[in-house]
Amino acid sequence: MVLWTNSTEYQLILAPTRQAPKALLKAQKLAHITDSKIRIPFLGLRFGLDFLIGLIPVVGDVITLALAFSILGYAKKMGVPAALRMTMLKHIVLDFMLGLVPFMGDLMDLFYKANQKNVRIMEQWWLSQHNQHIHNHTQEQLNKWLAQQQD
Repeated sequence: MVLWTNSTEYQLILAPTRQAPKALLKAQKLAHITDSKIRIPFLGLRFGLDFLIGLIPVVGDVITLALAFSILGYAKKMGVPAALRMTMLKHIVLDFMLGLVPFMGDLMDLFYKANQKNVRIMEQWWLSQHNQHIHNHTQEQLNKWLAQQQD
């Protein structure tokens, strides 16, 4: 599973029985493509298909809305609680409404990354549900490593 923090990627390695669900992995990939795939050198500014497609008046905004709703669908598939999905929906609606404003909405897409916000909600929820297993697995790996160091 990959967790995004700004533009830096971190790998989270888990035991095979607790791999991140495919729905989360797909949502992460889609959020990366839509919100931050392309980097502008020297500025450090990142954007994705959401910005590019959003440049097409109205139709572009509808397409990016559909992509955002697919991430919401992945959240439902994962079992993310309704209250968190409602927060995700608020991010989607705000992003859509901002995108409808000519020119300024397009600029806002450079800075307001609703898809990444929503994936972070999904990641945090999944990690909270598997926190004990992650802790136990980490402790087990540490103990194995310490045993190897003593040999």
